[in-house]
Amino acid sequence: MSSYLFHNGAVINGAGDPVQTTSVLVEGDRITHLGAQADDRARHLLEVQRIDLSGKTLMPGLIDAHCHLSFDDASSNPEIFFQRRHALSAITALYNGRKLLRAGVTGILDPDSVFENMVDVRDALEAGLMQGPRIACGCYALITGVGGTAGGLINDTGVTGYYKVVNGHDEIVAEVRRQVKVGADWIKVHVSGVAPRYAQRGEQCSWLQEELDLICRVAHDLGVPVMGHCRGDVANRRAALSGMDLIFHATGMSEDTTSLLIDRKIPVCPAMTFQANMIDYGADLGTDPALVQLFEREIVDSAQNMQRLHRAGVPLLCGSEAGFSMVPYGHWHYREMEVFMKYFGLTSLQAIQCGTQSGALALKMAGQTGEIAPGMKADLLVVQGDPSSDITVLGRSESIEGVWIDGKPMDLSPPLPRKPIRGWTMPSMGKRLTNPGIRDA
Repeated sequence: MSSYLFHNGAVINGAGDPVQTTSVLVEGDRITHLGAQADDRARHLLEVQRIDLSGKTLMPGLIDAHCHLSFDDASSNPEIFFQRRHALSAITALYNGRKLLRAGVTGILDPDSVFENMVDVRDALEAGLMQGPRIACGCYALITGVGGTAGGLINDTGVTGYYKVVNGHDEIVAEVRRQVKVGADWIKVHVSGVAPRYAQRGEQCSWLQEELDLICRVAHDLGVPVMGHCRGDVANRRAALSGMDLIFHATGMSEDTTSLLIDRKIPVCPAMTFQANMIDYGADLGTDPALVQLFEREIVDSAQNMQRLHRAGVPLLCGSEAGFSMVPYGHWHYREMEVFMKYFGLTSLQAIQCGTQSGALALKMAGQTGEIAPGMKADLLVVQGDPSSDITVLGRSESIEGVWIDGKPMDLSPPLPRKPIRGWTMPSMGKRLTNPGIRDA
């Protein structure tokens, strides 16, 4: 059993408490002692590795509560739906998991995956076949025939990419039970979606209340929690009334629906890093300005509700939605904390709590990880500098000096150089070619 004594540095405990200069002792996979007790206990151990934290900060590892590890930095839904292959997408997920470790991430919730293969990736990592973050995962995201957010690309029945269409009582019951049998940690429901003809309305709830009630009743009866993708007031309200255990996005809510989430203390993962990146970098990437404004409105318009939720003690979780080219693996896992500070008014330590202690809820490990305290899992991150005074140090590769999961140091060396995979991405014809002699209007 390996033991580590971290000393002479700042400690952020992940619970929102002030930064302290103290010692932390790890024995095996657990944090066992803090402060003078840690120093005293270490003196009596036959072997203990002492880690000098001078100029550094020890904190819980980051927990990304919305990360799609099987999408492989896709640039579009068609790429995910039609270009991905079962075994290869699992292999690339394991490869990309190394990038998360190098960014200080020790745990993720992967809500849905192609071929449901995050179940296999999770099991491979738990078996020690490779190194990677802790994973809790869903299987296919449940949708109705109306579809999710990819319109006509989604088949009317069966599976498309990471979606599974279910219609009626019998299909809902059978699919929830099947996913539990396969090994889902969570059941994911795409509560809201967009029908192309009515896209101007934004995302709409595509489920009846009784259908959502049924999903939660069947899943909960089997001891499995339910999470929902929700935009718009009706979707959020119905998800809350059905008994869902975690809500993604939670935008477009009325005051009454926000109060309902508060009354039920339903954790929320806004997952707005994608939008924040679009706002800050969209112009450089050639994104339509109207789309940039739309994403900015989504964050700004939801800020007051998020502030209400946080003040009322509703857990806010950090999620990057990594897996798309706008939020590539290893680059932006800290960014949601920055969003929480900039738009929702959280302090740095409150934001870090959202990205660590609160994130343990997504792993179904609340009270077991995400915090530096005796008895907690030793999922730790050593950072050069002080994230409490500059949160962006968590977004610099050179600042991430060490990562431990279950008290074991992770290999932070760069993954092997990667070459393009044939048939993996959608080829582009380039920009629209216009004839200067033709007037469109």
